Order: sequence, then C-alpha cells, then structure tokens
Amino acid sequence: MGLLLSSFIAGSVIPLSSEAIVVACIGPLHLDPVWCCVSATIGNVMGGMTCYWMGSLGNMEWIVKYCHVTPEKLERAQRYVAKYGAWYALLAWIPILGSAITVALGYMHANKWITVVAMTIGKAIRYGVLIWGTKMALSLF
Repeated sequence: MGLLLSSFIAGSVIPLSSEAIVVACIGPLHLDPVWCCVSATIGNVMGGMTCYWMGSLGNMEWIVKYCHVTPEKLERAQRYVAKYGAWYALLAWIPILGSAITVALGYMHANKWITVVAMTIGKAIRYGVLIWGTKMALSLF
C-alpha cells in the first residue's frame, strides 16, 4: 500500500521519485517484483489521471500552481496531443514532461479510456524495465 500511495503522489502533483521507492522495495526489502510493478503502475496511473482531471477543469492558475506545468509546456504538449491523440499518454512516464502531457490530454478532453490504457502500458513498461534492471544489477553482487 505504501508503494501504491507513493507512486500515486509521484504521478500527481508532488514531485517524488517513485523509481527510488520501487528499487528500495525489491532490493533491501525483498518484496515481490511483480506486485511491486503492479502497485507502482496502478498508483502512478491514478496520479496521472489526477493531472488529467485538473487539465479537464481548464483552470490555468491551478494547472500552473498544482501541476507545475507552465503555459508554454502545456502549449507544446497540446501540439503533440493534437497530432497523436490520447495514445500520446504512452509517454506520460517521462519525468517533468509527463505531467504536461497528462494535463494537456485533460485540457483537450482526449478520450479517457484510451488515455488510461496508453498511460498504463507506458508506465508498466517503465516499471518493468526498472525492476528487471535492478534485479540484474543485484544478481551481480
């Protein structure tokens, strides 16, 4: 539950490294890597959808204040979203730019279900690669 909550916070409005927490969970804490991947992905997608929701409200003051997305970043992300649509959420895992992407998707009222699916795929792959890399690195020691 702690990993899910921290991943939610990291995926929403508070800058936090969920990757470091995942590594700590599978490294020193020896938690199940599959469940770590699942809970981190679910929490991070829920956090991302919080940014989507804030974007859908269209209140630029809140977007800048709580999502830390400047109007310039939002405008740039909107151009990409207009070109690629909700599938652009596949890249929502990218640090800093990911928040702008999800806010822009909400701001432009992109399809929620495609956004959730694409975001889940992208974030699950990111956590899977992180966990695999961590397990490989730990096996060297």
